[in-house]
Amino acid sequence: MNSHSAVADGPLRVGITGVGVFLPEQVVDSEHLRQRVVASSGVALPAGVFERATGIVTRRVAGPGEYASTLAVGAARDALGRAGLEPADIDLLVFASASRDMVEPATAHIVQAELGSRAHALDVTNACNSFVNGVDLARTMILAGRARRALVVTGETPSRAVRQAPADLAQFRDGFAGYTFGDAGAAVVLEAVDRGGILDVDSETHSEHWSVGGIFGGGSRHPRSEEHTYFRGDGSELRKVFEKVGTSVLDRVRHRTGLSWHHFRYVLVHQVTVPYLERFVEITGVPEDRLVVTVPELGNVASASLGVQLHRVHDALLPGNRVLFVGLGGGVSIMTMVWEKA
Repeated sequence: MNSHSAVADGPLRVGITGVGVFLPEQVVDSEHLRQRVVASSGVALPAGVFERATGIVTRRVAGPGEYASTLAVGAARDALGRAGLEPADIDLLVFASASRDMVEPATAHIVQAELGSRAHALDVTNACNSFVNGVDLARTMILAGRARRALVVTGETPSRAVRQAPADLAQFRDGFAGYTFGDAGAAVVLEAVDRGGILDVDSETHSEHWSVGGIFGGGSRHPRSEEHTYFRGDGSELRKVFEKVGTSVLDRVRHRTGLSWHHFRYVLVHQVTVPYLERFVEITGVPEDRLVVTVPELGNVASASLGVQLHRVHDALLPGNRVLFVGLGGGVSIMTMVWEKA
């Protein structure tokens, strides 16, 4: 276990000044997905099985010629436009995503080439916590004087790792979590602010559970194995881990900051399925009216989940409104971030 808190207590504060999102146009509903799997595999699946099990009705899916970088670039342009900035105004670009265009070079360079910026560019990858990790890294570099203004982007295309033609029911079950996936891009601009900003960051890591789920191909273990390019994992086991350790992280952040649920305008939590979200509310006591629910419409969009939720409510937030981010990622890691709108 590893826990670290970083609270801005000096004159320099770093805040979020622009939020962007990019969603692919193609929409795939759960019944169409079921029919596609049945037709391609012959596995008998009852009508409505995906929606009943997950609460997911539709998801967006990247089309031909759309990549992780494509979604990230779209979101980046949206965020920059909302912040009133040009690509040349950025001196740090972080591509923070579970998905990527390729193993090498860093996808951040592909995003930067499309934007036309000249910033220091790098990738950050930590499953569904990638985006929050990227925001934390960018904030830290600004506080350290290594950057003045940062752009953190994610482009998630986990639908590319879904097994469309499982060989049998056992293989279908092994990759079932993949059928919750949808694609999306998100981005935020970070820079110094006079008040508010990111007030607290915390994380807890339980790496002994790294093998519970993931996409295990493309690295040195399975460099050229197509079988390992599909997502596989035990969703119930991941849920048990998150339930076991998740509440302690939330208890710590509330104790440390002195903030209770009513102090937060919204609580943004990574959304896997509707039952996961309902269980989160049950065990944490977070009021349902503090949530921004996107999973029935968009599915599990991996690390883009929190950025998409923030984008939904950002323009309605007032100065002084606080938002709690709760990230859940394979590996396993849990992150919290408290942000106050300037």
